[in-house]
Amino acid sequence: MEIIEILGFIGALFIGLVLGLIGGGGSILTVPILVYALALNPVIATAYSLFVVGTTSLVGAIKNMKKGMVDFKTAIIFAIPAFIAVYLTRAFLIPTIPNELFQVGNFMVTKNLAIMLFFAIIMLLASISMIRNNRKETDENTVINYNYPLIIIEGFVVGTITGIVGAGGGFLIIPALVLLAKLPMKKAVATSLFIIAIKSLIGFLGDVQNLEIDWHFLLIFTAISIVGIFIGIWLNKFIDGKKLKKGFGWFVLIMGMYIIYKELFM
Repeated sequence: MEIIEILGFIGALFIGLVLGLIGGGGSILTVPILVYALALNPVIATAYSLFVVGTTSLVGAIKNMKKGMVDFKTAIIFAIPAFIAVYLTRAFLIPTIPNELFQVGNFMVTKNLAIMLFFAIIMLLASISMIRNNRKETDENTVINYNYPLIIIEGFVVGTITGIVGAGGGFLIIPALVLLAKLPMKKAVATSLFIIAIKSLIGFLGDVQNLEIDWHFLLIFTAISIVGIFIGIWLNKFIDGKKLKKGFGWFVLIMGMYIIYKELFM
């Protein structure tokens, strides 16, 4: 096994570690690790990312369910349009996108380039959300008031983005749950993991029918990520995840800018 591959599997551990420490964000690194460290095609990488993100989030969601932190009604309202969108995107939209999209002078914009640039933009948006981190806490006793139309629209939007880039989209889901469903922050984070698990795994089913899956590699990578989330949950007892979140946001910002530079100029 080459050094770069070893670093890729260390990255899998880091993905779970971040998820366990700050309750999100780790999944945004899955595609860059798979593409740049393990040299996978971006379409395959986004598919594998859905499985890794979905399975790892499911572990965290089960832990939250035992604590009674998951709001199932809100999760179902949000998840149904989200998983419909992510499945349709992976099963039908991604396979129909041509390998060569358009040409600007002598520069050809390909499907893989477009996916990575769109992913980098999502990373930049996620990093800004983590750096600012200025959401107000909602009181635990607040009566939940559902804004059904906006929740459904947000579900479709997040599902489509998840289908394209293979990231969980927690930085979009959590604000929606806080602002539109008036969930307290802790419940929003817990419910978000449950939604991410459902829509990511269902989205992955759309890939199974179109792509050749290397199950041996995928299960090993996912297992390492799950080990990471348990380590992160344990470390969370000693380290304040909120303080780490801003620092991680800056790291994601730098990574997003690096991807744009690498894809366009290298």
